[in-house]
Amino acid sequence: MSEFLDFLRHKFAYVAIGEFQPGTFDQAERLFVQAVSTYSQGFQGAYLLQEPGTDKGIAIIFWDNIDDMDANRNTACEAILKEMAHLFIAPPVTKFYEVCSEIEANQKSVSPSLVG
Repeated sequence: MSEFLDFLRHKFAYVAIGEFQPGTFDQAERLFVQAVSTYSQGFQGAYLLQEPGTDKGIAIIFWDNIDDMDANRNTACEAILKEMAHLFIAPPVTKFYEVCSEIEANQKSVSPSLVG
């Protein structure tokens, strides 16, 4: 029964939307990759998106559950995030979202009730 319940459980996405100081996106990307590389428990993947021609970006980090993000906070990650903080024009807007549907490229159609 627990395998069936695991199938129905949804992932969570931590989303941060922000803008970096002019010309610092590459440095921020390097630090993002370093920070994400410290994650383990419950970490399901990450994306960093850049609006073309700007220093605006969106970071999306996928977790099994919200508590896993806090569990992955460690000294190395905190130091990297602190180093990144001065690159932002203003603090990023952050939110958690529940992943309700996940469709892979090779899937033609998906029933929302079957996605987990």
